[in-house]
Amino acid sequence: MSINKSTVRELTLLFRSIPSPIMSVFVVSVVVMNLLANKSVSLPFDWLALDCGIVVSWIAFLSMDIITKHFGPKAATEASLFASAVNLLICAIFFISSKVPGVWGESFVDGSEDVINHALDATVGGTWYVLLGSTIAFIVSAFVNNFVNFAVGKMMKTDGFAAYACRTYISTAVGQFTDNITFALIVSHFFFGWSLLQCVTCAATGMVVELLCEVIFSHLGYTICKKWKNAGVGKEYFDYITEKKQCSRS
Repeated sequence: MSINKSTVRELTLLFRSIPSPIMSVFVVSVVVMNLLANKSVSLPFDWLALDCGIVVSWIAFLSMDIITKHFGPKAATEASLFASAVNLLICAIFFISSKVPGVWGESFVDGSEDVINHALDATVGGTWYVLLGSTIAFIVSAFVNNFVNFAVGKMMKTDGFAAYACRTYISTAVGQFTDNITFALIVSHFFFGWSLLQCVTCAATGMVVELLCEVIFSHLGYTICKKWKNAGVGKEYFDYITEKKQCSRS
């Protein structure tokens, strides 16, 4: 079997093995996260800035932590790349839709129809630098989150909730800060006029909020991982990976 066919086979088994509810929630959260990144949050402090992507980004990281715990960091990163690809496809569909002649329902305001309709088209159609920044930020942070999660997990001597919480809290903190600061430096600093202080405070504040959400729902993630393990989820995928390793050694 060639390398290409082997890779295709491995990915096919992986996406067949990851339960569809988690994968669906993961992909949707990535799409929504990048759409909401277009809206900034009004705050009373000049040194602090946030965007609305913070509302759902923790869901994507919770999903990645669950997949990493059960399938490993490589599998979680491949799932993240797939989610990014779907997001780009959805963005392309949104862009095409924004160019279709027509009127949005929310634009019917006397005297402001054209302005509001154009604004809605621009929001749905997206901006190239927001899409570029959010895509790069998510891919980089996904890699960081998944492999930090795995590395911390390898250092744990037990496999209970405390170990799960430790690996997810640390990886989420590092991964979320990486995501926030990367996006802020690429997009917010150069195109929205944020200061470097605002970029750092946004990244740190967002990390704290998203980490808090991870803490609240960490027991749910741990419960899902336990159920997957007890049910033998992904057995065909794991058997194939073991077979590949044995073949590579022989």
